[in-house]
Amino acid sequence: MNWTKIMECVPNFSEGRDLQKIDQIVSPFRARTGVKLLDYSNDEDHNRLVVTVVGDPDALKEAVIEAIGIAVDLIDLNHHQGQHPRMGAVDVVPFIPIKGCTMDDAIAISKEVGERVATSYNLPVFLYEKSASAPHRENLAVIRKGEFEGMAEKIHQPEWHPDFGPEERHPTAGTVAIGARMPLVAYNINLNTPSLEIAHDIAKKIRFIGGGLRYCKAMGVELKDRGITQVSMNLTDYSKTAIYRAFEMVRFEAKRYGVSIIGSEIVGLVPMEALIDTASYYLGLENFSMQQVLEAQIME
Repeated sequence: MNWTKIMECVPNFSEGRDLQKIDQIVSPFRARTGVKLLDYSNDEDHNRLVVTVVGDPDALKEAVIEAIGIAVDLIDLNHHQGQHPRMGAVDVVPFIPIKGCTMDDAIAISKEVGERVATSYNLPVFLYEKSASAPHRENLAVIRKGEFEGMAEKIHQPEWHPDFGPEERHPTAGTVAIGARMPLVAYNINLNTPSLEIAHDIAKKIRFIGGGLRYCKAMGVELKDRGITQVSMNLTDYSKTAIYRAFEMVRFEAKRYGVSIIGSEIVGLVPMEALIDTASYYLGLENFSMQQVLEAQIME
């Protein structure tokens, strides 16, 4: 990738089970000039697909718009069930500046994509995070509250009219949140209990809105096929709320229920610095810095 400008996008689609549909949704990111598909992962319990793609801003923009159109055609949320909250066939589309781009560039591209998908697919669009048109629209969880079903009424409230598109929920594809943000870490911790109530209680205690970690959003999720539950998190600023801190707080809170951590996972890609920070903590490294990481030196 010799691009002078690199923008990242991590669109989330409400389909994690039908592999044929997943392949169609991901197809606009494959073998396309100016775009590189880095990763995509689907989760059947969450019934969700997370794609990580980078590219030249203009080429990336066109690929994302095409993928959104495919998802709108293929996904009917009237028949969708999954553990992850969702309000749209394409639930959220964040743009993240990586190289030669600023946050203002990411905000601009998010607004352009939002306007075009609203016009092309008759899809209501909410701008969120750094692109938000009002403070109460910055938090994705607040926008998404009520999900697909509740949005049929919510969208008619004056404070929840979409930024682009019709003031009516799309009958099958719902609504979408599009915005700009810095990189986050999608991190899940598995618990050796089938009790969703326990997972919810732990999530409430560790997330910021419940008095927990400042840059942590969390919820409890049931993994039915495995007979366990999960605390599913987004760490929105890994430099201030580290992965190891989230792990230890979940373990601390789980003890009161006699529950243990049996594993964890990172969804999608993760910045190297976030992993090095966690490794440094558990190894007790003194005065360690990213400059001592071989790959970091090579990439400079």
